[in-house]
Amino acid sequence: MDPNKNPFAPGAGSQPPELAGREAIIHEAQIALSRVIQGRSAQSQILLGLRGVGKTVLLNRIERLAEDTGYLTSYIEARDDTSLAALLYPRVHQVLRKLSLIESAKAKAISALKGLKSFAGAFKLSIGDVAIAYDPEPGVADSGIIEEDLTELFLLVGEAASSSKRGWALLIDEVQYLSQADLSALIAALHRVGQKNLPVIFFGAGLPQLAGMAGEAKSYAERLFTYPEVGALNAESAQKAIRQPIEDEGELIDPEAVEAIAQKTHGYPYFLQEWGFQAWTHANGESITLRDAEAATQAALRRLDEGFFNVRLERLTPKERDYVFAMARLGDGPYRSTEVANRMGESPQSLGPLRARLISKGMVYSPAHGDIAFTVPMFADFLRRNFPDNMIPRSPKDES
Repeated sequence: MDPNKNPFAPGAGSQPPELAGREAIIHEAQIALSRVIQGRSAQSQILLGLRGVGKTVLLNRIERLAEDTGYLTSYIEARDDTSLAALLYPRVHQVLRKLSLIESAKAKAISALKGLKSFAGAFKLSIGDVAIAYDPEPGVADSGIIEEDLTELFLLVGEAASSSKRGWALLIDEVQYLSQADLSALIAALHRVGQKNLPVIFFGAGLPQLAGMAGEAKSYAERLFTYPEVGALNAESAQKAIRQPIEDEGELIDPEAVEAIAQKTHGYPYFLQEWGFQAWTHANGESITLRDAEAATQAALRRLDEGFFNVRLERLTPKERDYVFAMARLGDGPYRSTEVANRMGESPQSLGPLRARLISKGMVYSPAHGDIAFTVPMFADFLRRNFPDNMIPRSPKDES
């Protein structure tokens, strides 16, 4: 088949040709966007899921919905080496510059720009050679206390957006990388603008532990947000995600090939894109066959092993690798932390800091108290496939 017409997009956050199985999440986001810009209350959303389930894709779709609904948008990817204040500063500056060009919002936007300059001074922020052309407003967002100053800043932006009859949608990916202080400040600021009924809405995405992190940061977070779970697609949606793009290009795929790909990928959206891409590449006949799907499996696993999986393993220290190898020896998970410790011949207490580091790196998460699981689907299989020597049990119990 023509490689130039291959419809599949196995990239990080790349928009798939068929966003199957996510209609309810998109519908809920659209309702929230419509209500907030009309001055009605609605909960912000935090999408939760493992790696490769399409959270970033959904955030990008929601951003477009927000723009079509009349919002100015700010999209940010959180990082563990950059503060929320530094991430927000250039985005908020951009939004306020746009609002300052709207006559009805000009005065409020200029007031907000002054507050933003105070905020920047308090946290020693800059945007390259760009400077705000207004003097800071003394006493506004300049205490140096992130929770207080961020709340003031969000109120200023919300008031400017309200004056323009527009809204402001803030979207943050990888929210779990925010520090506890920054997450707490973000939640507090969103809570306050909601109390003031200002047209500000937030959409976030992160790993499953994020709901617990938000609740620990602020007890009212469970009421402030909805937490849609973004998981693997069911069989019907997974098959549609493969079949529909192929048929839209005027090509065919045999039903048994569709079923085989859905099973091999376990319905995970990123893997569906990779398998679909490879199946199209390997097809030479009038349709994509089961044999093409089998060839796609070998090619897809090779690409995933070299990239998607291996890049995460490379971030781990030798001791952290020992821990994930011990997890993989136990099967596909979730795992009891005590069982992992037994495999390593150590006590669960001694491995607590190591486990915490793996969680902070986004490599594992705790689905329930005392349990641990990989955030990357099929990662245990990757380890067993590529590191068979490390799969030999090493605990004293196994060696006896």
